[in-house]
Amino acid sequence: MKIHKEGRRILFFTLLVLLAVNLLLFQLNAENGTFNRIFVGASLVAFLILLQFFRSPARRLFTHEDLIIAPADGKVVVIEDVHESEYFDDTRKQISIFMSPINVHITRNPISGIVRYFKYHPGNYLVAWHPKSSTKNERTTVVVESEVGPFVLFRQIAGAMARRIVWYVNEGDEVSQGEEFGFIKFGSRVDIFVPVNTEMKVQIGEKVKGGQTVIAQLKV
Repeated sequence: MKIHKEGRRILFFTLLVLLAVNLLLFQLNAENGTFNRIFVGASLVAFLILLQFFRSPARRLFTHEDLIIAPADGKVVVIEDVHESEYFDDTRKQISIFMSPINVHITRNPISGIVRYFKYHPGNYLVAWHPKSSTKNERTTVVVESEVGPFVLFRQIAGAMARRIVWYVNEGDEVSQGEEFGFIKFGSRVDIFVPVNTEMKVQIGEKVKGGQTVIAQLKV
């Protein structure tokens, strides 16, 4: 198990602060050993919780040119036909994956191809399951022209806890299925928009793994 690069600085400074506070407590509050030991235990638990936010497990990636692979770990919470207004301005099938704080927060390319559109949107921090979070929250939008033709749009969406979205792609980049395209610190949601005739391979409520679970198959 590795620690993702996005978490190394946060973890380092958090560890320094916790060590400093605990050492100070033992010096200034030496007579209250019980409290100090409880505080040490609480500090350790807090650091371990933060540590698991930034874990980067090894993955055997699954790739296929006409299959859509889950871009993140989490649970499928939406499968529906909607009007996508930012890029396509027509009806698309939306698949949404909710990332809880205990999920891996790496986001991966669901398809291989060329990035034809990218935009970062500053915004609010509504809870991820709020209907307006996909258009009101901080988010990124990426559109990839797949190797087999159809365009696929996917969004990183910040939630109530997530206050920082990181991305590694730009317009014109060639991306490979399963590779990291970003990171959402402390989790949230990823939306994927595909043609309405796309064949679904998952159901609402199903848990998926980024880079491994097939969620849909493009019609070509």
